[in-house]
Amino acid sequence: MFAFFRRPRRALAALAVLAFAGPSYAQSTAPAPAPQAAPAVESLPLAKTVIDRHIEAIGGRKALAALNSIHTVGALTIPANGMTGTIEVFAARPNKMLAKTTIAGIGEISEGFDGTHSWSISPMTGPMLATGEELTQKAFDADFDGPLTLASRYQSIKTLEKTTFDGRPCYKLSLTRKDGGEDIEFYDVASGLKAGGIVSRKSPMGSVTATSTISEYKKFGDVMQPTVLKQSTTGVEIVTTFTTVEYDKVAPETFDPPAAIKALIK
Repeated sequence: MFAFFRRPRRALAALAVLAFAGPSYAQSTAPAPAPQAAPAVESLPLAKTVIDRHIEAIGGRKALAALNSIHTVGALTIPANGMTGTIEVFAARPNKMLAKTTIAGIGEISEGFDGTHSWSISPMTGPMLATGEELTQKAFDADFDGPLTLASRYQSIKTLEKTTFDGRPCYKLSLTRKDGGEDIEFYDVASGLKAGGIVSRKSPMGSVTATSTISEYKKFGDVMQPTVLKQSTTGVEIVTTFTTVEYDKVAPETFDPPAAIKALIK
């Protein structure tokens, strides 16, 4: 669910160095110092525990499972060049997704998955269908109930470390996909809320790695949603602020591929 919020971040690895002072071999009548106990090592929570805490913090499994679709609207900026635009995202159970982004001076960029076909249309590339590994990854990311079924979606999930991410203490999780790829996620130690992630995905331009941070959670209905998303890909940062979140109001035909895409489907 809410695959469009799943994007990566850079983690800062913390290295603890323990100094040991050996005994002095110079002659002395002073008694040897009493041995000092080694500092306790903080145990890391299981990845499942971290994820379950996040789910509970945003509303709980029952509230998430009750939703059948979501529609979000927001505004975006690309600070490096001053570009602005709008974004509208639709998602529905079990695995349908549509994102429409309009950028001033460029036009509309659309990307969708109708449960079978993944497609995109932009002024730069025209209509395109995803195939092969790219299609498989699009289908994986479109899973509406993804956060609720991580154990079955991934080959393994584990907590790597407690680190600093986006200026705050976070647990860093590694999620290994069944295709062998790895997704990284960060969860705020204090609140339990997901703080961001790092993912690599296939695209028409090759493999692309994206780092993202999510913040400013607000309650819409029975579920908390992050309203600020910062994504960095190939050195370009895009900041999106979502202002509207609606549930169970998306018409099924919303996900029908447009005519230009239907013409490509064989």
